[in-house]
Amino acid sequence: MAAPANSSNPPTGAQAVVANAVVSNDPARRPDVLFRVRREEGHQPSAWWMIGAFVVVSGIVLVLFSFVPGGA
Repeated sequence: MAAPANSSNPPTGAQAVVANAVVSNDPARRPDVLFRVRREEGHQPSAWWMIGAFVVVSGIVLVLFSFVPGGA
């Protein structure tokens, strides 16, 4: 449980950041959002990143399965 904020001892570090985010009501800085990245309006990552990630992960899975004994 968090200690109550004291006017003589203002929060510092991460507590100050979270307190500031809650007060400013900035959705990109909510404390429950860890990996949100602020981008320009209308900017989206290329679909090729997702395709490449799929190919890489599939390749890793196939390599790992090659180490399983008794395969065909």
